[in-house]
Amino acid sequence: MPPFQKSTKKRPAPFQDGPKAKKAHISKQTTRTSKHGDESIKKRRQPVTLPVKEIKEDDSDEEFDDAESGEDSAEESPVKDEMAVDYGPSKDANVAKESHKAQRALQEQRKAAKPHSQLIASAKRVWSLARQKNISPIERQKHVRDLLDIVTGKVKDIVLKHDASRIIQTIVRYGGQKERDQVAGELKGHYKELAQSKYSKFLVTKLIRFCPTHRVSILLEFQSHVLKLLLHREASSVLADAFELYTNAYERSILLRDFYGKEAALFSTGRGTAQDIETERKGLRGLLDGVEGDRRKRLLAALKENLTTIFNNPDKGTVTHAIVHRALWELLSAVDAIEEESEQNKLRREIFESCQDVLAEMVHTKDGSRTVREFIAEGTAKDRKHIIKVIKPHVERMCTDDEAQLVLFTALDVIDDTKLTAKSLVSDIISHTTSLATSPQGRRSLFHLIVPRSRRHFTPAQIAVIAETDGARSKTSKKDSAIRESEIRKAASEGLLQFVAENGAETARDTGGSLLVLEIMLYAEGDKSSAMKALAEALASPYPSEDPARPHPIDLPHTSRMYKSLLQGGHFSHSERSVVRSPAFSSLEFASVFLSVVGRDTTIAIAQGDGAFVVAELLERIREEGSDEQKTEVRSWFDDSFVARMLDSEAKGKNVLVEKIKALS
Repeated sequence: MPPFQKSTKKRPAPFQDGPKAKKAHISKQTTRTSKHGDESIKKRRQPVTLPVKEIKEDDSDEEFDDAESGEDSAEESPVKDEMAVDYGPSKDANVAKESHKAQRALQEQRKAAKPHSQLIASAKRVWSLARQKNISPIERQKHVRDLLDIVTGKVKDIVLKHDASRIIQTIVRYGGQKERDQVAGELKGHYKELAQSKYSKFLVTKLIRFCPTHRVSILLEFQSHVLKLLLHREASSVLADAFELYTNAYERSILLRDFYGKEAALFSTGRGTAQDIETERKGLRGLLDGVEGDRRKRLLAALKENLTTIFNNPDKGTVTHAIVHRALWELLSAVDAIEEESEQNKLRREIFESCQDVLAEMVHTKDGSRTVREFIAEGTAKDRKHIIKVIKPHVERMCTDDEAQLVLFTALDVIDDTKLTAKSLVSDIISHTTSLATSPQGRRSLFHLIVPRSRRHFTPAQIAVIAETDGARSKTSKKDSAIRESEIRKAASEGLLQFVAENGAETARDTGGSLLVLEIMLYAEGDKSSAMKALAEALASPYPSEDPARPHPIDLPHTSRMYKSLLQGGHFSHSERSVVRSPAFSSLEFASVFLSVVGRDTTIAIAQGDGAFVVAELLERIREEGSDEQKTEVRSWFDDSFVARMLDSEAKGKNVLVEKIKALS
């Protein structure tokens, strides 16, 4: 068997120029169904520091990296001398034909001289049948079995070759569990070397994914080499995918053991009993149970040293992996359990200084986000300023990531210097309001500026996660939370109201967008006259709409509800059974703008259509707070003949509207 070849080429830093990957990556972990209809394909969460790329569909098999295809063309075509320039007359066509024929013959001789050439040639013929897209599952299974018969006993000898590796991957992907387990069994004892190969690393990932009975034995082959593999150009992605996508708590603990140092590995029983598995599921916490004194310090020191090694090699890309973030969070949790405060502060300071410049690479995972939030909550004013400086270039991406946005929320919740957060974070968030308003995550980031932790827009689970740093905030922050929230809201208000004035009418046509516009109008501080006018002008368009593809705002239930809430001046509270008015919004002023901009004819048309509840609320507001002139004007709009027509119609809310008209008379 030929020796395994290891790549010595260093992984380029994410920010360095280099050849662009042909396959685009998505910015967060998702689950999607492959083109071939098999089970969903998971993707790792991508760091916010990477540039946004569009997901492009191509015709190649999804499980094969496009980088492999370059090797096929390189091997099948003759090598040309790029420096050779022919300035002579054009050659005779027959001479060129003979030359090409000789080159092809030489190429065939070279292929035949390679080990297992006949086996690979036979396998390729069957492989071309097995990987067809438009064949029945039964026929595909037959080809897969034929393919396995050809390579049985030789899998480990050919798997490092770029073309043969793809053949084995096809068996694993389309074969049954029996075929997959057979391949996994043949490769037993070689997974460490396979993970470091440019081509066979994809096969290792697939076996971890599709062979749960072999998963533990595969991961155990990585033990004592995990740190080295994480810093390896090829193997790093194998371990990252395994940890984040395909393993349970116990299997993840196998990969984490190397972070704890040699002493932890030495005293690990590894018997696999139920008690051992339960202990190892707990990770570092389980390892430290009952351990005190110098041994505990040595274990924490070993973990810190191993993490520092990774942080000192940011160009390898390892710092973005969830396994590193889990180890770091376990270390911080263990440090918090130290009773001696001076020792605790010293260790936390050392940990922060070792990773302070790469924190933006961590915020996209659950453990990474929790770690950065802990640094913000427990840090000094200088530490917090440095963290903001590190994450500032990535604010827009963080706003649209479920985990990363929690870091922004914590920064806004705990930093007393609201001038700093307004200048560095709030202004950046507001500048991207138009794009953020189109996604649930982006809107959540905007909601936090004006109505933080509102049960209307944040689930109890989300609020509980945001509140995890409240304990530390009470010790490290001096400003009252209500004052801080008010200052943040004030800093965000001008930009948000300008957004509503310019884009509010169009944004409100979307279900989520209408909620955002409503909250901005109700709770933002400042002059809202332009925003009110813009929203009213959208209603002034002819009713019903002349374009069936673009309904009038009143005919959109969510938009109609938004206008009704604006005329009420707040949200209806089910607990209090009444509307809770916002002190920052004048519903009477909006009603006045409504009357002047929308006008008599359109208002009557709306009342006779789907807007009876909206017009009823308008009349109620004028009755309770309007001037005598406004009351007189509105009475003239809704005379007895209108009331009669409404009672004879089938319009929803007609009884409520008629009641409000009579109350106004």
